[in-house]
Amino acid sequence: MATKPPPATPDAVGIASALEGSEALARLRMALKASQARYEAIRAVLPPELAPHVRPGPIDAEGWSLLAANAGIAAKLRHLKPIIEAALSDAGWVPASVRVKVISR
Repeated sequence: MATKPPPATPDAVGIASALEGSEALARLRMALKASQARYEAIRAVLPPELAPHVRPGPIDAEGWSLLAANAGIAAKLRHLKPIIEAALSDAGWVPASVRVKVISR
């Protein structure tokens, strides 16, 4: 009894190629880069013990989100919000609302 060869699979597309070939994915990549750049602009104003527990979040028409590891970190970020927004403005980012969200794990 002859065995059939496995069905042919299409060539896989690498992540970089997919990002470059899709307009939606290219916009997502740009948004991720912008969020990371904003985070780098505010990193200096975050207390050193706080920074490891904060991640850059999504950007939308209403503003930018910072993601906090827990409610205590979120409360401290909300307290620092005016300083964070000033650092963004000083770095040349258009003033926008900074939101703080707790990451549920």
